[in-house]
Amino acid sequence: MLGEREAEVLEVTPVEIHGVPYADVTVGYPDGVVASARLGRESIPVDLAVGDRVIVQTAMSVIVAVRRA
Repeated sequence: MLGEREAEVLEVTPVEIHGVPYADVTVGYPDGVVASARLGRESIPVDLAVGDRVIVQTAMSVIVAVRRA
């Protein structure tokens, strides 16, 4: 099941694992649900920041990418 939902970025934390950059991203949906994911840098906008309105792409209810709304 693939899906998309609008959300607000609550937290973005850069993480590097064995030299590979990732970002831990936490989003809040309008219904109050909060979700987090560790995403590769190719799956988020370069300048993603707290407060940004985004479209969260999911597969099987797991966040797989975030793009600007």
